[in-house]
Amino acid sequence: MDPYKFLGISLNPDGSVTRAATFPLVPASPVEGEEVAGATVLSKDVPLNPATSTSLRLFLPSAAAAANPNPKLPLIVHFHGGGFVLFGTATPFVHASCERLAAAVPAVVASVDYRLAPEHRLPAAIDDAVDALLWARSASSDPWLLRADPSRCFLMGSSAGATIALHAALRARTLDLDPLKLTGLILNQPFFGGNERTASENAMPHDKVVPLAVADLMWELALPEGSDRDHEYANPREEGLEGLPPCLVRGYKGDPLIDRQRVFAGMLGRRGVRVVARVEGEGHHGVELFRPEKAAEFVADVASFVRRCHGGDGEEEEEDDGDGAAQRRERL
Repeated sequence: MDPYKFLGISLNPDGSVTRAATFPLVPASPVEGEEVAGATVLSKDVPLNPATSTSLRLFLPSAAAAANPNPKLPLIVHFHGGGFVLFGTATPFVHASCERLAAAVPAVVASVDYRLAPEHRLPAAIDDAVDALLWARSASSDPWLLRADPSRCFLMGSSAGATIALHAALRARTLDLDPLKLTGLILNQPFFGGNERTASENAMPHDKVVPLAVADLMWELALPEGSDRDHEYANPREEGLEGLPPCLVRGYKGDPLIDRQRVFAGMLGRRGVRVVARVEGEGHHGVELFRPEKAAEFVADVASFVRRCHGGDGEEEEEDDGDGAAQRRERL
């Protein structure tokens, strides 16, 4: 199996790639004040960092657009998946997922159009994520931020986007983000790797969504030159995870990456991070993109986690600790 063909890319002599597999891009919705029949969420594109040509797509529930909500809405800073190499904020399934999140949580969602590898290898996407946090700390950045509560900011990503969110959260511990407060971290099927194969990787080498050869290629294209899959961007170290906000980790048993996700959830718990681990469900990597009931389950998990972090609910419950055992999670 040719991983380049699988991804729909070809490598150019200068190290860049040509992306043959393209999707029709979804435009942002009309601006505030323009009627859109049946629209529940408004969206618009705003610049992030002109020096790096990055931008954000903002999503605002239409009910919140009529007036400043009271209480204000949480802010979710979102990073899409795609192995660091593919997709963007206007990709149809990325746009649709952010619309669902904005409507169901409800929340203001800022989806980051970060730079892609291999043209921009890591840590470029993480730098862009930090730019997004610095942008979000000022309500003057955009009027829609006036609808968001800066004390309830969540970093969120799926697959490679979850990996970006994690490393941005690690950096955020040393940043002055006041009045922005990082309240929670939402990692949906985080994309991790390592030189030594896990049991789940060995059991599913030819997975239809993330075959190992494809995962290896994405890391080869994304990691700093000369690095291997044991680099901290791919294979997080337990030491240094202290001080992260409460974290939701989601994964599915049919994902070759599930063992790494379970181990990571256990590492968080051992480092004193409050963690909700949803790593025993049936499904495969990215299943919420293919099955509406899984998309609804995903959004419900996120909405519940956001409420729990705000104290809206949260009885103690049994959660998997990432190492195959169950432990008592304290109330978020």
